[in-house]
Amino acid sequence: MTEDTYSPVDDLANYLSVKVPTIRDWVTKGYIPKTTYIKVGNTYRFNIPAVVAALKQEAPEQDTTPVKNPKQLELDFDDEENL
Repeated sequence: MTEDTYSPVDDLANYLSVKVPTIRDWVTKGYIPKTTYIKVGNTYRFNIPAVVAALKQEAPEQDTTPVKNPKQLELDFDDEENL
Protein backbone atom coordinates (compact mmCIF):
# COMPACT_ATOMS: atom_id res chain seq x y z
CA MET A 1 0.00 0.00 0.00
CA THR A 2 1.40 3.41 -0.97
CA GLU A 3 0.85 6.31 1.35
CA ASP A 4 -0.06 9.75 0.00
CA THR A 5 2.39 12.52 0.74
CA TYR A 6 1.00 15.73 2.18
CA SER A 7 2.94 18.98 2.01
CA PRO A 8 2.62 22.30 3.85
CA VAL A 9 0.86 25.26 2.25
CA ASP A 10 4.21 26.96 1.52
CA ASP A 11 5.30 24.02 -0.64
CA LEU A 12 2.04 24.07 -2.59
CA ALA A 13 2.27 27.84 -3.11
CA ASN A 14 5.84 27.51 -4.38
CA TYR A 15 4.91 24.62 -6.66
CA LEU A 16 2.06 26.62 -8.22
CA SER A 17 4.05 29.89 -8.23
CA VAL A 18 1.43 31.75 -6.22
CA LYS A 19 1.41 33.31 -2.76
CA VAL A 20 0.15 31.53 0.35
CA PRO A 21 -2.89 33.86 0.69
CA THR A 22 -3.94 32.78 -2.81
CA ILE A 23 -3.93 29.13 -1.71
CA ARG A 24 -6.00 30.02 1.36
CA ASP A 25 -8.45 31.94 -0.83
CA TRP A 26 -8.79 28.97 -3.19
CA VAL A 27 -9.50 26.66 -0.25
CA THR A 28 -12.16 29.06 1.07
CA LYS A 29 -13.79 29.39 -2.37
CA GLY A 30 -13.76 25.63 -2.93
CA TYR A 31 -11.35 25.63 -5.88
CA ILE A 32 -9.20 23.23 -3.86
CA PRO A 33 -11.54 20.44 -2.73
CA LYS A 34 -11.49 19.02 0.78
CA THR A 35 -10.49 15.64 -0.60
CA THR A 36 -7.06 17.02 -1.57
CA TYR A 37 -5.90 18.17 1.85
CA ILE A 38 -6.03 17.35 5.52
CA LYS A 39 -6.54 19.91 8.27
CA VAL A 40 -5.56 19.55 11.90
CA GLY A 41 -6.36 22.64 13.93
CA ASN A 42 -5.19 25.56 11.81
CA THR A 43 -2.61 23.48 9.93
CA TYR A 44 -3.24 22.36 6.36
CA ARG A 45 -1.31 19.68 4.46
CA PHE A 46 -1.93 19.26 0.75
CA ASN A 47 -1.59 16.34 -1.65
CA ILE A 48 0.02 18.36 -4.44
CA PRO A 49 -0.79 16.00 -7.36
CA ALA A 50 -4.43 15.84 -6.23
CA VAL A 51 -4.63 19.63 -5.94
CA VAL A 52 -3.17 20.10 -9.42
CA ALA A 53 -5.65 17.60 -10.86
CA ALA A 54 -8.54 19.37 -9.11
CA LEU A 55 -7.44 22.79 -10.36
CA LYS A 56 -7.40 21.47 -13.93
CA GLN A 57 -11.09 20.63 -13.60
CA GLU A 58 -13.89 23.18 -14.01
CA ALA A 59 -14.25 25.84 -11.35
CA PRO A 60 -16.96 25.17 -8.76
CA GLU A 61 -20.34 26.65 -9.51
CA GLN A 62 -20.71 30.16 -8.17
CA ASP A 63 -23.69 31.23 -6.11
CA THR A 64 -26.15 32.78 -8.55
CA THR A 65 -28.64 33.95 -5.95
CA PRO A 66 -29.79 37.44 -6.97
CA VAL A 67 -28.67 40.28 -4.76
CA LYS A 68 -31.53 42.10 -3.07
CA ASN A 69 -31.62 45.83 -3.69
CA PRO A 70 -28.47 46.10 -5.78
CA LYS A 71 -27.00 49.59 -5.90
CA GLN A 72 -26.33 50.99 -9.32
CA LEU A 73 -23.49 53.37 -9.91
CA GLU A 74 -24.59 56.46 -11.79
CA LEU A 75 -22.09 58.61 -13.61
CA ASP A 76 -22.87 62.10 -14.82
CA PHE A 77 -20.68 62.93 -17.78
CA ASP A 78 -22.48 66.17 -18.61
CA ASP A 79 -20.92 68.11 -15.72
CA GLU A 80 -17.22 68.42 -16.63
CA GLU A 81 -16.45 70.72 -13.68
CA ASN A 82 -16.66 67.78 -11.23
CA LEU A 83 -13.93 65.82 -13.00
